[in-house]
Amino acid sequence: MAHDHDMYMMLVESAREIEDLFTLEKYTPLLEELAERDGHQLYLAIVKRAWGAVHRLRGEFEDSENCLQEAMNLFTKLDTRWQCGRTKLELGKSAQSRGEISAASKAFAEGLKYFEELGAKPDQGRVLRALELIS
Repeated sequence: MAHDHDMYMMLVESAREIEDLFTLEKYTPLLEELAERDGHQLYLAIVKRAWGAVHRLRGEFEDSENCLQEAMNLFTKLDTRWQCGRTKLELGKSAQSRGEISAASKAFAEGLKYFEELGAKPDQGRVLRALELIS
């Protein structure tokens, strides 16, 4: 049986994937509250990445970068390589939104390495499409 924090995590991650700001703003605080209450490090890192996406979508690029770096630090400590790759992809989107194409390419390439190591083909495809769009 799924618990509230599992449902909120799925809603947040789905909303982040499709860049649904309304849903991110609604469910990220709910997930954050439960993750903090439970000391759930993985979900706290997902919350940081979600806030990074929220800030990027709002045009708050410095806040986006800060949240995404915090998420990356947490995911690295947890040794969750797939999550690291997903966060690098989000860092690339943030850099791209700021018009920093070199930084975006670097972040996308770093994310691609994680996905290649894991054999995560769908994620590799997403990164390759992102790289194509900025070339």
